[in-house]
Amino acid sequence: MKILGIGSRIKHAEFGFGVVTNVTSKHYWVTFIEKGLETIDIDCEFEVIEALEDEVDSVSFYDVERTLKSLLQKWSDVSQIVPIADKWKGGKLIMEPGTPTQNKEVPIDTFFHKIIMVRDRIRVMEQKINASNLDEAEKIDLQQYITRIYGSLTTFNVLFKSTNDYFVGEKSK
Repeated sequence: MKILGIGSRIKHAEFGFGVVTNVTSKHYWVTFIEKGLETIDIDCEFEVIEALEDEVDSVSFYDVERTLKSLLQKWSDVSQIVPIADKWKGGKLIMEPGTPTQNKEVPIDTFFHKIIMVRDRIRVMEQKINASNLDEAEKIDLQQYITRIYGSLTTFNVLFKSTNDYFVGEKSK
């Protein structure tokens, strides 16, 4: 079976006349005169009015973008957007020293963002450990340290809007 290129014109029994606007490994994206944009299977029945060649984008932009986002999240310290709990928005963290010196005030959003950066960097470190050439015993040892780090950070879970974003340490038995 020959793959149609972008710009090819077809006639489909259900949708009528249309132009191929994108091609993936399984579908044609076709803009039909009467029905608008539809996706149809590459092997579905239709009449070819005019076939264009060498204009095929075998991987859609959406597929490339989704793959790139996944790789960046997995292997870099690019952080995802994690919302702070509503009650903390616009708040401030006041650090009061035990000696008579000036307090330090930090916007809580800034503090929260730094915690998220720490969490994301720990996750990257964890992924790099798992992908490393270390033997299994060393990987397990380092994983236990990471679990304990997460456990130490559970105090900050109160700042997260969603429990799915919480730090989770070692579970007690």
